[in-house]
Amino acid sequence: MLKKLLFIVVVFTVAFLKAQSTDPLKAKDTLAQNKWVDTLLNKMTIDEKIGQLFMVQAYSNKDEKHSVFIEDLIEKHHIGGLIFMQGTPEKQAQLNNKYQSISKIPLLIGFDGEWGLDMRLKNTYRFPWNMTLGAIRDNSLITAFGVQVGKHCKRLGIHINFAPVVDVNTNPENPIIGNRSFGENRDNVTDKALAFIQGMQSQHVLANAKHFPGHGDTSTDSHKTLPVLDFTIERLDSIELYPYKKLFQNNLTSVMVAHLSVKALEPNVELPTSLSEKVITGLLKEKMNFQGLILTDALNMKGSANYAKPGDVDLAAVLAGNDILLIPEDVPAAITKIKNALSENILTEERLDYSVRKILKAKFWAGLNEFKLVELENLNEGLNSITDKILHRKLVEGSISLLKNESLVFPIQNLDKKRIAYVKLGDADNNDFVDMLKNYTNVDEVSATNLDDLIVKLKRYNLVVVGYHKSNLNPWKDYKFKNNELVWLQEIARTNTIILDVFASPYSLLQIKTFENVEGLLMSYQNSKISQEVSAQMIFGAIEAKGKLPVSIKNVFSEGHGLMSTSLNRLAYSIPEDVGLNSEKLKRIDSIAKEVIEQKMAPGLQVLVARKGKVVYNKSFGFHTDEEKVSVKNSHIYDVASMTKILASLPLIMELEEQNVLQLESTLGSLLPKLKNTNKDTLTVKEVLSHYGRLKAWIPFYFSTLDSITKKPSKDYYREKYSKKFPIEVAKNLYLVKNYKDSIFDRITKADQRLNVGYKYSDLSYFLFKDFIENYYKQNLDELTQERFYKSLGANKIGYLPLNKFPINNIVPTEKDDYYRFQLVQGYVHDMGAAMQGGIGGHAGLFSNANDVAKIMQLYLQKGFYGGKRYFKTETIDKFNHRYYENHSVRKGIGFDKPQIKEEEKATCGCVSNKSFGHSGFTGTYTWADPESELIYVFLSNRVYPTMDNKGLVKYNIRTEIQQFIQDAIIAD
Repeated sequence: MLKKLLFIVVVFTVAFLKAQSTDPLKAKDTLAQNKWVDTLLNKMTIDEKIGQLFMVQAYSNKDEKHSVFIEDLIEKHHIGGLIFMQGTPEKQAQLNNKYQSISKIPLLIGFDGEWGLDMRLKNTYRFPWNMTLGAIRDNSLITAFGVQVGKHCKRLGIHINFAPVVDVNTNPENPIIGNRSFGENRDNVTDKALAFIQGMQSQHVLANAKHFPGHGDTSTDSHKTLPVLDFTIERLDSIELYPYKKLFQNNLTSVMVAHLSVKALEPNVELPTSLSEKVITGLLKEKMNFQGLILTDALNMKGSANYAKPGDVDLAAVLAGNDILLIPEDVPAAITKIKNALSENILTEERLDYSVRKILKAKFWAGLNEFKLVELENLNEGLNSITDKILHRKLVEGSISLLKNESLVFPIQNLDKKRIAYVKLGDADNNDFVDMLKNYTNVDEVSATNLDDLIVKLKRYNLVVVGYHKSNLNPWKDYKFKNNELVWLQEIARTNTIILDVFASPYSLLQIKTFENVEGLLMSYQNSKISQEVSAQMIFGAIEAKGKLPVSIKNVFSEGHGLMSTSLNRLAYSIPEDVGLNSEKLKRIDSIAKEVIEQKMAPGLQVLVARKGKVVYNKSFGFHTDEEKVSVKNSHIYDVASMTKILASLPLIMELEEQNVLQLESTLGSLLPKLKNTNKDTLTVKEVLSHYGRLKAWIPFYFSTLDSITKKPSKDYYREKYSKKFPIEVAKNLYLVKNYKDSIFDRITKADQRLNVGYKYSDLSYFLFKDFIENYYKQNLDELTQERFYKSLGANKIGYLPLNKFPINNIVPTEKDDYYRFQLVQGYVHDMGAAMQGGIGGHAGLFSNANDVAKIMQLYLQKGFYGGKRYFKTETIDKFNHRYYENHSVRKGIGFDKPQIKEEEKATCGCVSNKSFGHSGFTGTYTWADPESELIYVFLSNRVYPTMDNKGLVKYNIRTEIQQFIQDAIIAD
């Protein structure tokens, strides 16, 4: 037995002999560092040396009395450092400058910023917690995180950040570490910690690994008592101490020693490790050969404060081998004790100099030899940058973990076959999650006061997304399910196909009795806005899930488990810089939108910008009308007018071309027998859709239905009520005679052709194609577009006849019609010809919001693929997005508008590629996509309000001016 014990001790000792062979505090310019340190040390009094050992807590949210207290400690007791606590960055910077200016030797400023400065300071950036980061596979992201935190610290005059936590959290009931740990796997914890340290120390901010020797497997909080780790040396070596070995080998600059009772390391179970010479000098310094700074955990914590009185605790910490005494309770008392120890030879000046030298070396390493005050100008901007936002998004995207995907329920496909409900569990906010889900398709929020009613309500749905939302305020907030929530979850899962999305600690899963009936399980870790938005996008396949579980959940999900999901190439949602656009330059759109409204070019508008498959700008401005009663929202829909051509008719025509039902060279006479032997007979599909077929621009069909005297709708053609003879609803309380549809076709058939060959924009061919398409499929365009495209695209805010689907207050009015319908046109198509077809025209009649227009444009940009489904062949998109009559100065493709050939045409800003395509609409709408820049632009307005004579939007080329702004916002590579 004795031999076995000796063997363990020898192995344990050898394991750490070469843990750190170099001095991590050594600067590149060693000579300059030594000179600076020696010069200061040789001039210091005993009192000044002792003062260097103390790092006192300072607040930027306290009164002048506290500031005076800190100043007194600096001036009278020569303290060497401050750890700033709660407050604001502006106030901290001011106090930092004030305190530094009165300190004889520059102060070492410390901070607790495990997930960024937000851990202590308001108005600073918050990154995810370590448990979330522990789920990331790509450790370069953790390095980038360390770099950003380091930059923030540097900007605010912080020299040592007490991070990262390297505790291996093997105890789910740990009350103080938990989410602050990278997880339960020692290797993952070590790798993540190392990546973070390398990033932060690259900015010359000292990292601090805590809490040595390891606080991960405790069930008590050292702030309140002394936690006990009753483990063997073998166990400590293999788990708790494991990360430190690798970190020491990679130039970790400092360590924080925890207040723990570890019998295997310190036989006196009442003596905290932070005060143990065996732990600090014997293990950390001698056996593990750590040469960096050693700090106690806060000495006002009960784990150490309960052991001895203030002053005695501090002396014990120094004698044990600590260099810096963090948050001492009584500095004067501690100084007295240390001075007495020196006079009694309990402590030698040589030992004191040893720590002071290390502290001064650390100050030089952090750049305090060339100390500069914190610059106050643009401080907030420096601590809350676009880079932070992009990185945060990448960290969240890399962390969210798909744990179960039975029957490939995730990501959601075949939206046309899904009826989706959302049910909320938990007591925290869920708005960003729900709003993002609704960007993809109809998702109904379902709730009830009792379980039975809820189950009944859910019967009409074939998929239920259950979101579990808990507070994101801090890592210690309660994450556990309530008992009734567990019951509800099991019953919802038993009776429905579900995707459970957990916005809380993964340890919350330990409460779930069985996952048998849970088809999809997504772990989103935190309930932040970004987590909610990214997670919703993953559910619909816009972003791939790739995280891995950092802790095990019983024997169901092992640590490291995480399924990879595939992208369905749906639009994602992000910020401009994520796709190489400058957000400040895009703000020019806000300014011009304001100008549009102020100059009454339109009462309101929507603008959307997407690039590289991500919507990065989607805003609504103004009101529905000049009465300013209803504000425009992103969910509200506009009459898109002629954009109908490429959003409704063209997809059906392309589909028919792929099916060989028609070809580009097909004649109209061969498709529509009524056109045989007419002047339209030999016109080809290619000619008329390129606007090269010599068709008239338009025919004002409604003129002939007006009374010749009153100039109002004639009783011969209209009635105020629906009947079988008058079934065509043109507007509110206005119904057109049934047989007038035939008259429209006949008038087009008999219309003269233009004499001149060349380009002339015309709506008439779309009247003809509507007739052909509807006869071929035996369905109207409304039904066809919904069933064949919009439903499966998740484009639920686009379609004809909006009053049948949406509340009237969600539909933006167009014109105060005083020439045909004599009413405010709201929910009815503005175009008169489309109205006379019952609101379903091939050339007009479609209503949409910007988001759904963008989905179809993205489908085109992706050459016919979207949402995991191929709608068109690549060659079909190329075939229709081509100018066949460019030599005749025709800029149009087949259906698609194209950039101008003649400068005076102003079809675009002149800043897009020839591969680009789109369309505009008479009501003040516009959309454009460019394969080269990967940009999509959507502009919706009701510029025809109050009347179509309102032409300011057209006169000043507002739509293409905005297009130029977007192009100018592209950041050069």
